[in-house]
Amino acid sequence: MASRGGPRAAGTDGSDFQHRERVASHYQMSVTLKSEIKKLIYTHVCIWLLLLAQMCVGHLKLLPHDQVAMPYQWEYPYLLSILPSLLGLLSFPRNNISYLVLSMISTGLFSMAPLIYGAMEMFPMAQQLYRHGKAYRFIFGFSAVSVMYLVVVVAAQVHGWQLYYSKKLLDSWFTSTQEKKKK
Repeated sequence: MASRGGPRAAGTDGSDFQHRERVASHYQMSVTLKSEIKKLIYTHVCIWLLLLAQMCVGHLKLLPHDQVAMPYQWEYPYLLSILPSLLGLLSFPRNNISYLVLSMISTGLFSMAPLIYGAMEMFPMAQQLYRHGKAYRFIFGFSAVSVMYLVVVVAAQVHGWQLYYSKKLLDSWFTSTQEKKKK
């Protein structure tokens, strides 16, 4: 090997160290996926806070009902959707597989299920709005059913991508665990 200022070993140009400089691909993937999942969790927290604010304003009657409608029934169980996100964040520091699996299962239960129920609950009101042009609930002058369907669509995408990236992260963690067991 070459020293800092001295001669190099015969037959080498000094570039034979680069293979030791690379990070294993599953470690790179783990870091990238954790970053993506964190962005999705922060987006979910923003959606969650908006729904919480709407529920607080509606129940505490801080604004008239013609400005902020009372929450739909699906919004109450959706408040539990913060728990899977917290489990996901807790799984990252030590690559805790069990927390990540619990996060994925509870995302389906506490996040996706209320969103599906919400889409079904609001469907008759959406039909009435688009067939007859009648809306009875409003959020700052906009039809509440339109606003909440937009929330449902965005939240479903956030949780869907969160599940997808979590599965890929789980696979990369299993790859690194299997490689450690082989050694």
